[in-house]
Amino acid sequence: PPAGAYGGGGRGSDAGGGRGAAVRLRVDEAVAAELGPEGYRLDVTGDGAEIRGGAAPGVFWGAQTLRQLLGPAAYRRAPLPGRAWSLPYVRVADAPRFAWRGFMLDTARHFTPKDGVLRWIDLLAAHKLNVLHLHLTDDQGWRLEIARFPRLTEVGAWRRRTRLGHRASPLWDVRPHGGFYTHDDVREIVAYAAERHVTVVPEIDLPGHSQAAIAAHPELGNADAREGAPEVWDDWGVSTDVLAPTEAVLRFYEGVFEEVLELFPGEFVHIGGDECPGDQWRRSPAARARAAELGLDGVDALHGWFVRHFDRWLAERGRRLVGWDEILGDGAGGTDGAAGTGAGVAGAGLGPGAVVSSWRGRAGAVAAARAGHDVVMCPEQEVYLDHRQDGGEGEPVPIGYVRTLRDVYGFDPVPPELAGAAAAERVVGAQANLWTEVVEDQRRADYQAFPRLAAFAEVVWSGPGARDGEDGFEGRFRDFERRMAAAHYARLDALGVAYRPPSGPYPWQRRPGIAGRPFEEPPKDS
Repeated sequence: PPAGAYGGGGRGSDAGGGRGAAVRLRVDEAVAAELGPEGYRLDVTGDGAEIRGGAAPGVFWGAQTLRQLLGPAAYRRAPLPGRAWSLPYVRVADAPRFAWRGFMLDTARHFTPKDGVLRWIDLLAAHKLNVLHLHLTDDQGWRLEIARFPRLTEVGAWRRRTRLGHRASPLWDVRPHGGFYTHDDVREIVAYAAERHVTVVPEIDLPGHSQAAIAAHPELGNADAREGAPEVWDDWGVSTDVLAPTEAVLRFYEGVFEEVLELFPGEFVHIGGDECPGDQWRRSPAARARAAELGLDGVDALHGWFVRHFDRWLAERGRRLVGWDEILGDGAGGTDGAAGTGAGVAGAGLGPGAVVSSWRGRAGAVAAARAGHDVVMCPEQEVYLDHRQDGGEGEPVPIGYVRTLRDVYGFDPVPPELAGAAAAERVVGAQANLWTEVVEDQRRADYQAFPRLAAFAEVVWSGPGARDGEDGFEGRFRDFERRMAAAHYARLDALGVAYRPPSGPYPWQRRPGIAGRPFEEPPKDS
């Protein structure tokens, strides 16, 4: 089958029907040399099934393909009575196109309890996705216990109410909302993910998107430029509350990151770095004086000063900073995320290990790759799963562009500007992002993610040649739709995923009367 496809090869005689059949798993150096550590070979014969992986992850991904071949019932938590298992004779050689095959879950806007995160890990693993990026802090909530700063969760993890819909909506849910992960919750999540060869990447946002932290510790903010006491924000958008550019603030966040590094052993730590409006810094005499003291070209450059500090701090501890594409310039922007004045050379001052999450389109990815930085592609125009799936009136709380299943299947993570160039190797992968301003619970998250996440998973696993067909893209997509209808929707049903049906939302999936923010123009690259 196509690599990573959600279906098996041609169905031949059933294997494994006898009691003597076995499933054999092993690591094979020859497979590693040919297909890499995540590659595998699966052979099903009359003697049973054998999976040979380049390393333990390859064996695991081969087992996921074996599970697909067993049929949808293999995705249930307990076997159905009277069910006999059989496999088609098949030979598969398979390996991923990209090392970073990710999904970002925003837990700050609407909190996902621990059990929900564990469920997401299972869903990612079943689709051969290997990175879970947890967006843990924002203006609307702080979701990670920090033992030395308990007010971050005592105060910052809770907001008094929540707007229903987008900013233009007059409706409110007046119940307090919140929650956070304890240290032991995180240890469980990280260990559970590691067993499934999924890396968890934490995000602690700075210097913008910090109102929840400032509500808990007002000394982190720009007191000389703020009116009134800060509180955890109950609205959507980008708050103008940003961190004060002081040594005390740096020490505070170093303390936060020391606990983050203890809890998350992976190589990558995301610091956000996006949508940082400079309004407060411009109004603050202390911030203006600090920028002058540091020899910066105005207060907007304070953003880059924050980013460079934590880039060096993480590198000294053997970790790599990841940030949204604003880290390439000064990063100051308005409440719509517009770019600031820039820093001349893309990524100037960043260490070579810094990784760029390119969300505003291809431009950041191209600039970062040409400057020698690794890139994770996640453009909002292509793979923001909170964006609506159809232009019809039945879509619940429509946000952003129309991004259909076909659109996501047509996404190519390597920008055409890099095609054939050495810099293309800097595109280490891609991730689909699910922001949760209007995604209030598990059912709603399922609806936004699936089936589009299945299409994304095939895109980031398969090389371009692996998905080629006689009829080009249209033929490949028709084949993908056929495989979805023949087996994969039934697998999602068995997993209990409340996906969007191909025919449109069920009545209970709609949200009539709740205003969204649809973009009517076609997607544009920045």
